[in-house]
Amino acid sequence: MLTASIIRLGALLALSLPAAAATPPDTLEQRVAACISCHAAKERGDAFFPRISGKPAGYLYNQLINFREGRRNYPMMTYMVDHLPDAYLREIADYFAAQHPPYPPAQAGSGANAGAAALARGEALVRLGDPARKIPACVSCHGGALYGVEPAIPGLVGLPSDYINAQFGAWKNGVRHAAAPDCMAEIAAKLNEADVAAVSAWLSKQPPDAAARPAAGIAMPLPLRCGSVPADAK
Repeated sequence: MLTASIIRLGALLALSLPAAAATPPDTLEQRVAACISCHAAKERGDAFFPRISGKPAGYLYNQLINFREGRRNYPMMTYMVDHLPDAYLREIADYFAAQHPPYPPAQAGSGANAGAAALARGEALVRLGDPARKIPACVSCHGGALYGVEPAIPGLVGLPSDYINAQFGAWKNGVRHAAAPDCMAEIAAKLNEADVAAVSAWLSKQPPDAAARPAAGIAMPLPLRCGSVPADAK
């Protein structure tokens, strides 16, 4: 009698407990779910979490290494990559480099109020640079179409003006670094606030092409030595 009661009690308890959660599949997509929670699959395109989908894998890998080694500082990113080995970081970089979701609608940002003169100045800096101040054109490194260059130079189209401003500020203030020689820090130091605002405004107004991909190569040598770009890149 007692045994039967125990069996019935066990059955009732089993019915009252929630079903065991299914074990998630051990895929790379599942493993990068934490990344996607910020760098959303649908790409919010805000000033805090930039689009990483479709960026060259070498560039993404370099940034993961920079966070892990303290050249870039963002506690959440550092926490996530602090104990990950190089091979795993390469897998993550390769995964996101192969993703090409549609671009989100453009965010207004600070560039929305830029006037014609500022936009003209921004385009001139992007396409021609400022030789008198030894500022190279953005296209001389980031590619003529500004979608980046394999294997390690990122694209600039599709980034909000506020994000671009924030990154220039980080370079100018010594918060963001890259492998030496840090070419972007050198360029940022030569740009004043008006230059940065003009460049970010013009870039943010360029409609992205969902079919565009990073260029396979670019004229070498680059206008500045850049530690993040392999010496044999072409």
